Amino acid sequence: MAPRLSSIRPGSLSRRRFLALSGAGVATAPMFIPSRAFGANERVITAHIGVGGQGTGNLMQFADNAAAICDVDSEKLAAAGKRFSDKTGRTLDGVADFRRLLDRKDIDAVVISTPDHWHAIPTIEACRAGKDVYCEKPLTLTIDEGKRMVTAAREFNRIVQTGSQQRSASNFRLACQLVRSGRIGKLKEVHVGIADSNHPFAKRSPVPDTTAPANLDYDLWVGPAPMRPYNVDRVHYNFRFFWDFSGGQMTNWGAHHIDIAHWGMGMDESGPLSVEGTGEFHPQGWIDVSTACRLTYQYPNDVTMTVGQGQKDIVMGTRFIGSDGEIYVNRGRLESKPDSIVIDAQKPGGSDGLVDLYASNNHHRDFLECVASRKLPICDVAIGHRTATACHLGNLALRTGRKLQWDATTEQIINDPTAAAMQNRQPRAPWSLT
Repeated sequence: MAPRLSSIRPGSLSRRRFLALSGAGVATAPMFIPSRAFGANERVITAHIGVGGQGTGNLMQFADNAAAICDVDSEKLAAAGKRFSDKTGRTLDGVADFRRLLDRKDIDAVVISTPDHWHAIPTIEACRAGKDVYCEKPLTLTIDEGKRMVTAAREFNRIVQTGSQQRSASNFRLACQLVRSGRIGKLKEVHVGIADSNHPFAKRSPVPDTTAPANLDYDLWVGPAPMRPYNVDRVHYNFRFFWDFSGGQMTNWGAHHIDIAHWGMGMDESGPLSVEGTGEFHPQGWIDVSTACRLTYQYPNDVTMTVGQGQKDIVMGTRFIGSDGEIYVNRGRLESKPDSIVIDAQKPGGSDGLVDLYASNNHHRDFLECVASRKLPICDVAIGHRTATACHLGNLALRTGRKLQWDATTEQIINDPTAAAMQNRQPRAPWSLT
């Protein structure tokens, strides 16, 4: 981690007002003091790091709790601040550097909605600063980042929720309950469909590199990733198609549907034994990540998971295939073969006897409730890490072109030193994960 702006006393609260403005045009109002500091009704006070599309969505979900926002793009910072003010009538403090939020004693939790390469460092530093964390999926850029994030959360006794919101949808929960309760017999296969690449160059050529616009602190946007020349096609949403910043649709949509696959398989605390597969990449190399792929994972108990991107026989979502039936689940859909498996479960009393899984009907509210109770949330950091690990292993199998063996206990790729070295990436100075 780069040097901190000042010392931090984890968990402390005070009336001190810390103004750290970016000059981005976000209005500043009197500080929103956490009521818990004075023994009144408890309210978790949040600060939001990254307020682009998903970040603004998260901000509005936490509108009653938000006190400050942060973004390296002053235009996005101002737009999010205006949308918040138009809805709530309140204004938020705005900063460009997330470290200034961690230095504030009135902030209880941070919500991280940045590009993937900016998940680990703010999460770890927030834990050190005594803040709880809601971090968007995929939780990590690399496998070893996730291990360090779990360690930080446990060491500093922090609540860290992964933003895998499908866990808090009733159809996904019921699907996993049915599978784990044996309603489709012995589980044999899982099919996970992820989105086609949907990259910016599907219908046009890339544009030349240019100078970053004045509204964007590009050096801070790149942060711990290798420095590249600025290009409008690599920043903001398009970051996900470049290896330095993300893992493509494998980590974008895979983090959603593999998460549900793990939940249904009972693999939240474990992982695959091996992974192998083939992929397609852009013929001109305009993006780094796969445009299509097919990966085969072997899990304990003789379960095979096949992940398909751009495969006609594997549709978006998660399909569990057992000896006596199938369950398919996706957003807004829950189906079974035979139909009676789902129909009977949805009748009064039909869910009696099903395996009891963590029930949350609102992912953001679950985080706030767990901050208050100190119970682990529905998608705890360790769960998000194990899901992201499976995504990363798939990408590494594609990049090396080899079958990879995984030891889920030691969390190491075995018998392949080259692939094992790819579990980690050295952050660009002065940033560090230590």
